[in-house]
Amino acid sequence: MPTLISKYRRYLTDYNSVLAYAVLGVIGGIASGLVVVLFEETIIQLAALLEVEDHADNFEALPERWRFALPALGALVLGIAFQFLHAEQRETGIVHVISRMHSHYGALPARNALVQFIAGAFALATGQSGGREGPGVHLGGAVNSLLGQRLSLPNNSLRMLIACGAAGSISAAFNTPLAGVIFAMEVIAAEYTVAGFIPVMLAAVAASAVARTINPGGSGFDIPPLELTSLWELPYVMLLGFVCGFAVVAFIRLSKLTARQSKYNVILRFAMAGCLTGAIALLVPEVMGIGYDTLTMALRGEIVLWWLLAIAAAKIIATAITAGVGMPVGVIGPNLLIGGCIGGALGIVGQQFMPDYASGPTLYVVLGMGAAMAAVLNAPLAALLAVIELTSSIGIGMPAMLAIVAANLTCSGLFRERSLHRTILRQLRRLVPDDPLNQLLHRTQAAAIMDSRVVRVPTELGADDHVTLLESTPTWCLVTREGEDLYLIRGDELLEWMALTPDAESFDVTNADIRRWTFTNVPLQASLRQVMDSITRRTTEAACIYERSRSAKQPVLHGVVTREAIEKFTLGRLQAEE
Repeated sequence: MPTLISKYRRYLTDYNSVLAYAVLGVIGGIASGLVVVLFEETIIQLAALLEVEDHADNFEALPERWRFALPALGALVLGIAFQFLHAEQRETGIVHVISRMHSHYGALPARNALVQFIAGAFALATGQSGGREGPGVHLGGAVNSLLGQRLSLPNNSLRMLIACGAAGSISAAFNTPLAGVIFAMEVIAAEYTVAGFIPVMLAAVAASAVARTINPGGSGFDIPPLELTSLWELPYVMLLGFVCGFAVVAFIRLSKLTARQSKYNVILRFAMAGCLTGAIALLVPEVMGIGYDTLTMALRGEIVLWWLLAIAAAKIIATAITAGVGMPVGVIGPNLLIGGCIGGALGIVGQQFMPDYASGPTLYVVLGMGAAMAAVLNAPLAALLAVIELTSSIGIGMPAMLAIVAANLTCSGLFRERSLHRTILRQLRRLVPDDPLNQLLHRTQAAAIMDSRVVRVPTELGADDHVTLLESTPTWCLVTREGEDLYLIRGDELLEWMALTPDAESFDVTNADIRRWTFTNVPLQASLRQVMDSITRRTTEAACIYERSRSAKQPVLHGVVTREAIEKFTLGRLQAEE
């Protein structure tokens, strides 16, 4: 088995090893599907203990005093628990995943995933205003990343595993595998490559199969096929997109404003958010929890105009503040509800003023869902496919595209707001560059370009060592003294220096007039991005690629990568792609 895994690691060093990454996709999809189903079931069981029925959605049936006390006390308990955690251990959700993909090369810690699972399930079960999809993406990506770390897989494959986990999470949550694939590539990986699509697609299929097997009823919405009644509705659809975009702008700015209060104690911040949610719930109980039961009612046309607007406004305020203070909840589900309520309200107005031309409110509810999701994630294609898959109707594609484009232009073009997670990352001053050069460095493993013709040589060499070096002709020699690695020298330069005194019985390498290359140690799993960062951080000229071994006293030296080699590789690859 260890031999098989070792061979598999070597296949993964090549990003274009489609078959090896296909296996990775299936494993990642199954793992993410299982963890998402377990997370959702945990929420349901915790909520049932708190006498919340109907799959942790029926908070409206709670007594009035309990509608306030449940989120207020739940937030207080969460705040006390988070007080005992370090700041970095409190990070959860999509923001945490994207940040770790760049700053830690795809290594997601187990402790944050555990916090996300327990605290996220508790938060949603106690009626905090949030969604489960963001936590699901974190959990799906984390379980795959931890599996890859356990098997010592290359870091470039960890990134792929996280993308597979994200695709599987969305696919299992909504039963929308296509939307899951595009979400993973559009939001998490932030790149489109043929080699990357195949494992992510397999992950979405595998996760959907797992979710359907465990929960045959599915997790989506029961929406009939829909289509536009008249082309005269198109300006009205654009208006819907604008209103949804404006609502998302308000949501993002309120979240950003709340996040700036991070200097205050976490107990105080969480308690205030919980009390606010509870106070709003006294007037609008639908604000509690995820709100999919309310969204289902809106799709059926069972909510009146003014109440739809009240729910949308309440959900914007409560969720933006809950997410802004750092509670481990998501924002995708709430924004689906926000957009759905706005769409439902405009649909009712349209039918009143244009009864001969306007489609039913259900169409506008779905269009609003897609528009709000696209704007808050800045993922128009993922939102479009989600709408099409949820309705099982390709006919809705054209008006959905118009509403989604209008919402995105309003948010990013008119008000110049980024997606919520990019806004928070910028506020945290974390760089997440997604330009082609960085993407290439992230997806290429160090072993792909390292020069493996390297040997360790002691500072004192004998005549026999000269003969051995002539036979092996290494490119690099790592000079060592008493088990300590000192510096690198070129093999040909060492041989030329030794050839100057062919009759010498010993050679003191430290006296050689040869250029000495400074180096840093980098693990075999490292990507070229990690190698380049390590070289830059330690101001060295090269990196020695090591692998730790239980049997050997010293780490096994596999090769050398220089800054020049990285620059030559990236220049050649980018020119070839052009």
